[in-house]
Amino acid sequence: MRLKNVKLAGFKTFVDPTTINFPSNLGAVVGPNGCGKSNVIDAVRWVMGESSAKNLRGESMTDVIFNGSSARKPVGQASVELVFDNYDRKLKGEYANFNEVSIKRKVDREGQSIYSLNGTVCRRRDITDILLGTGLGARSYSIIEQGMVSRLIESKPEELRVYIEEAAGISRYKERRKETERRIRRTKENLERLADIREELDRQLQHLKRQSVAAEKYGELKQQERVTTANLNALRWRSLDEQIRDNQESINSIELSIESLTADQRRIDAKIETHLSDNAELTDALGEVQARFYSLGNDIARIEQSIDHHMERVDQLKLDLTETQEGWTQTQEELDIDLRKITQLDSDLKSVTPELDSAQEMEVESAKRLAEAEQGLRQWQKEWDEFNQRAEEPRQTAEVEQSRIQQLENIVDRGLNRKKNLEEELQQLEKAPIDSGYEEQQREATDLETSIKGLQSKSGTLLSTIESMRQQLNRTTEELDAVRSELQTSKGKQASLEALQQAALGQDNQEINNWLKSKGFDNEIRLAEGLRIEPGWEKAVEAVLGESLQAICVEGLDKVEQLLTDLPKGNLGLIDIIRRSGNQESNGSLTPLSAKASGDWDIGDLLKNIYIANSLPEALANRAELGENDSIITKEGVWIGTNWIQINNKTNQESIVERRSLISDLFHKIKKLNENSENLSQKQSQLRSELKNKEVERDQLQTDLANKAELLGEIKSDISTQKAKEEEAFSRKERTTAELQEIVKQLEAEEKHTAEARARLQKALDSMAKDVGGKEELEASREKAQIAVENAREEARNYKDLAHELALKQQSTHTSLQSTRQTMDRMASQVQRSKERIESLTGQIAKSDKPLEEMRADLQDLLGQRLEVEKELGVAKSRVDENELAIRSLEQERNKLQDSHNERREDLMQARLKSEGASVKRDLVLEQLNEAQFELELVLQNLPEDLEEQKCEQELEKLSNRIHRLGPINLAAIDEYEQQGERKVYLDRQNEDLEKALKTLQNAIRKIDKETRTRFKETFDKINAGLQSLFPRVFGGGQAYLDMTGDDLLDTGVAIMARPPGKRNSTIHLLSGGEKAMTAIALVFSIFHLNPSPFCMLDEVDAPLDDANVTRYANLVKEMAENVQFIFITHNKITMEMANQLLGVTMHEAGVSRIVAVDIDEAAELAAM
Repeated sequence: MRLKNVKLAGFKTFVDPTTINFPSNLGAVVGPNGCGKSNVIDAVRWVMGESSAKNLRGESMTDVIFNGSSARKPVGQASVELVFDNYDRKLKGEYANFNEVSIKRKVDREGQSIYSLNGTVCRRRDITDILLGTGLGARSYSIIEQGMVSRLIESKPEELRVYIEEAAGISRYKERRKETERRIRRTKENLERLADIREELDRQLQHLKRQSVAAEKYGELKQQERVTTANLNALRWRSLDEQIRDNQESINSIELSIESLTADQRRIDAKIETHLSDNAELTDALGEVQARFYSLGNDIARIEQSIDHHMERVDQLKLDLTETQEGWTQTQEELDIDLRKITQLDSDLKSVTPELDSAQEMEVESAKRLAEAEQGLRQWQKEWDEFNQRAEEPRQTAEVEQSRIQQLENIVDRGLNRKKNLEEELQQLEKAPIDSGYEEQQREATDLETSIKGLQSKSGTLLSTIESMRQQLNRTTEELDAVRSELQTSKGKQASLEALQQAALGQDNQEINNWLKSKGFDNEIRLAEGLRIEPGWEKAVEAVLGESLQAICVEGLDKVEQLLTDLPKGNLGLIDIIRRSGNQESNGSLTPLSAKASGDWDIGDLLKNIYIANSLPEALANRAELGENDSIITKEGVWIGTNWIQINNKTNQESIVERRSLISDLFHKIKKLNENSENLSQKQSQLRSELKNKEVERDQLQTDLANKAELLGEIKSDISTQKAKEEEAFSRKERTTAELQEIVKQLEAEEKHTAEARARLQKALDSMAKDVGGKEELEASREKAQIAVENAREEARNYKDLAHELALKQQSTHTSLQSTRQTMDRMASQVQRSKERIESLTGQIAKSDKPLEEMRADLQDLLGQRLEVEKELGVAKSRVDENELAIRSLEQERNKLQDSHNERREDLMQARLKSEGASVKRDLVLEQLNEAQFELELVLQNLPEDLEEQKCEQELEKLSNRIHRLGPINLAAIDEYEQQGERKVYLDRQNEDLEKALKTLQNAIRKIDKETRTRFKETFDKINAGLQSLFPRVFGGGQAYLDMTGDDLLDTGVAIMARPPGKRNSTIHLLSGGEKAMTAIALVFSIFHLNPSPFCMLDEVDAPLDDANVTRYANLVKEMAENVQFIFITHNKITMEMANQLLGVTMHEAGVSRIVAVDIDEAAELAAM
């Protein structure tokens, strides 16, 4: 089994549909950082069931969907598909016979994941189940990503155990154990619930027997109560009917008095209208006088406001004049002060300039002397650095050689100890006996394999049959559900239409229906039910016949007077089906409506003098030909007479005739659907029965297959154990001999290296002694150069500060001089503006007195006019008040009448409410009788003459008390008692079955634990041996082994101990990054030797390794590639050279990854050509 290709679409940076093929066992994924190489491994991990977004380098599962780039929009879903070549049938179960197996996963923006196997939708658990025992999984040892190397080495013992379990193939045993434990929990819960149910059932059975006796007595009393209640309701109905008649007489009297009061109110309303008309004229006159009064008031207020404003303006002008004069005086004084300040600043500026020139010259000279001193110091530093460089090389050489000599001596000591241990171990191996008698077990395993292949073939055929039957059953079920849904809809629609039809035909009036039943007309058909109408003319016939469609067809109307004597309120029509109508006078150019409608009897009288037209324009054109009683109607129901028109605009469901047709169609449709439903139901039952039989056969077959496979596994495990022991002994002997020879050679080489290191150390010590005198001379010259630099630097700093201080003083004086001159210019301009404003204000004050006198004269004239208008306003108000007083007196009289009217209407309302309440009660009593299936007339006829309501109520109370004393009644107690007894027997049998099942499950747990311990121990020993063998090959020496941290093989942790050559590390955490990586590689490859997974993905595992270790790593991968497919991501050229195929990942477009594949062999052939 191997990974054939990976198909990505919308996954992270692979937005376009991309197929990555892996034709060989060595494929390298290469490309620059950030181009999306690791997304390939994330995709494989994601498909195999990874549920943590953090392990996929995201925050949520939707982060794996392409989220857009600068040139592309985000996509709505991501999908990845893995295609496996299952040529070796490593996948077991129902997919064992497939040459290719496809596993696919999709996710959308809502976070919903969909898994599929070979195109069939499945669960995540189905994916993990099919991969159990293969070494593949979301977090198995087959995928080693960035950072996983250090996590693997530094993982806790419990975490490291998981990798051993996966290699041992006991993951499925752990899943089976968890499932068995869940079943045990459920079985115990079922037993507890069953015990509660049985206990409760015992209590129920004790009560049911007593309840059955009470039920019979209850039935007798309830029948007596029902008859007495009917008599009481009949008495109440008779009393309420008499009360309703009395109330109706009182209502008529009150209505007469209300009409008299209404006439008096109308008379007073006429008088009020007359006064209201006069009031409008008086109000208009008052409004006119008020308008003149308010207009004069506005003019007076405006003049008074102008006078006040004028006075305020004069005061403001005087205030402005005073402020302007004070400002002019102050500005003159400030000008004199600034003139004296300018003279002083000119004098200061002339004295500072010579001092500044002298200080700048001294600053330049001191800077030159400082540069010369610093140059001397730099020359000394250069000589000092050259001396140190010459002296440092011998010192470093001495330190390195001392460290190397110490390390070489340690290596020699360890080598001697190891040599002694190996010699002892070799002697023990030579003495140990070897047993190789397992030929019988091999023959037994061959027979079992042949039997298993036959069972697998049979199982595959049976699975295909079951799948086909399941699909057929699903299709049948879907068809049955669709038919039942349509049948239910049709029945509901039929019931709705029938109810509407009954209401339209007048069959919803219960009183009329009872009357018809009493007269023997309840089975007679209605006119609408016996009509035959030509298609298209249903609306026309219904518009003409109208309520006549509800009429009942009877034979003769001679006794109608006797029949109608006790007819209740409601609409009723009768049609004589015996009598024939006379010949209708025909209008030669028009077609009568009777030509379009007919029945089992003559209906000519109902359609007499009515003609038809196909359209409204045709009907309007033929209206001139109509006689006095003639009319014409269209298909749409537009009915036209000589001087009238009626329009019938009903829908099909509102039409009685159309509704009858719809009901008929639905009846035939429901009948057909019922037949289809029964056929499909029978087919479904048959398919379920056949499928159940096939599944039972399949389960039995799989049980046999599992038992034989388990037996085969045990035999192979025994054979493998014996072979491994033989191979391990032989291999251990060879390794020990080779290692012993290697140690002897290594000891000779280390002794030679030690002598060479001692010679290099002595040479370095001699060179260090010569350099002591030159160092003292250089240190003396350094002190002189430093003193000269400090003196020159202090002198230059002093002159520079002096020059800077004088420059600042010169600049400050010059700035103050310019600022003062600008201030004097602004003040001179301000003095001139103040003088001009003083002259302007003086002129304005002199001109402001004349307008004030004119405004005061106008004010006196307006005040006189307002006094005259105020007198007219008083006269107009008095007239309006007199008219309003008369209106109020009339309204009071009308209100009194209205109160009387309201009182009488209230009395009328109370009387009507009382009557309606009695009517409702009477209808309620009648409804109760009908619900109890009693007829009112029969009950009234059978009532005893001396029977009263009080007597009935007392009788009912007695019966109710007797029923109440019986307590709660269970009418189905007898049947329920028998059913519960049968249920008790059934539950007892269930309890026995559950206890047996619990024992079986507990035995299964013990077997699983035993198998798990055996497989874990065997796998641990093999991986430990493989690690001890691979570690020296990877490191060129050293040793490593696995150790258990606990005693119980079911949950013990696993720790790794590693010591590279030449080191005595006490813990794995003291190793360097490269050593940890190589140790992890040795462990993983040891697992692969034991239980190779179909493929292994390595993400930059060689990143922390140097070239020598990369070469060893590459050789090891290439050796194992004969049995395992390797897909590795790398930046190392040595690793790339090993690959048969290079898969380049590029990001030519920002944020979008693409694949460029190169086959190494093909490329070499092309280069050679």
